[in-house]
Amino acid sequence: MNVDLLKRLCETPGIPGREERVRALIEREVKGLFDEVRTDPMGSLICVRKPTRQAAKGQSPLRVMLACHMDEIGFYVRHIDDKGFVWLNPAGGFDPRNLFSRRVLTCAEDGDFVGVLNPGGKPIHISSPEDRKKIPEVTEFYIDLGMKPDQVKKKIRIGDMVVLHEPFAEIGDTLVSKAMDNRVACWLGIEAVRQVAGGARAKGRSGAPKSAGHSCEIHCVFTVQEEVGLRGAMTSAYTVKPDVGVGIDTTLCCDTPGVCETDRVTKQGDGVAITVMDGSVISAHSLVNQFEQIARKHHIPHQRSILGRGGTDTAALQRAGSGARALTISVGTRYIHTVTEMVHRTDLEAARNLLAAYLEVA
Repeated sequence: MNVDLLKRLCETPGIPGREERVRALIEREVKGLFDEVRTDPMGSLICVRKPTRQAAKGQSPLRVMLACHMDEIGFYVRHIDDKGFVWLNPAGGFDPRNLFSRRVLTCAEDGDFVGVLNPGGKPIHISSPEDRKKIPEVTEFYIDLGMKPDQVKKKIRIGDMVVLHEPFAEIGDTLVSKAMDNRVACWLGIEAVRQVAGGARAKGRSGAPKSAGHSCEIHCVFTVQEEVGLRGAMTSAYTVKPDVGVGIDTTLCCDTPGVCETDRVTKQGDGVAITVMDGSVISAHSLVNQFEQIARKHHIPHQRSILGRGGTDTAALQRAGSGARALTISVGTRYIHTVTEMVHRTDLEAARNLLAAYLEVA
């Protein structure tokens, strides 16, 4: 498994509307893998790999779009006060309980600056019991850059990007980082196509034979601004006009203490999640069955999942233009939308192998 690529993807800053660093990394990584690579007006990276074998006689190649969003949740600088504290506007959904005493990276024109994120208020030594019960709003958090006010105002501007700042780690059988949502999908898009192009899928649990190429036209699209409304996927889907749309994302894995068994969504280590429905889309039943049959054939660990609330780029793929058959493929992730997002190696490898196997027969 190419863990180094996932590490580089996760540690590269890229919030909604500021995905350029992630896009540049991917452009370098996929050089020579696709027949065409272009950036659309919104900033999504559209990578096209043409068929390597002919479709059935009298049929046009199936156009398959893989949607892998590049953005992570983060912030924009909205105000710098006279004391040099930097105040923020969120870009994506945060739970304030996970933001206390975090290190952040403020990405400015002259460089990246590490700072400390905290909410306004009293420390435990001088706060009352009532004070300690309060959960602040996201907009009550500020950054302390440890600089004099005039230095802060010289280096930082309104609109600069801010991301949570934590290193990627390998822990037991899992990989842990901020921005697994959704650099996991970027990794999967690259590695699944690389696996098909390389002529052989990973052995071991998949037991898959060598690839005979693919007859579909693959459009692997690294989309922008998913975390604020599936914006990039919608415009790129209008451009691509896919016959089949596969949204690739992380999903909840709540097989942890304090969560009811019926709410777990996925179970870590049980394989790739074939999502039947979420809050924004109902996957095409024919695709759910097809992906499940492929997984069984190649002994790829898999599980079905339903997410009651939340959505993915799949909704945009399904609805753009005249519409498309669509499906979501997910990797169950513990502690999602935190700096400790955790994925299991088995689930990640299963997702890659399933996507590659589908592309070979689509």
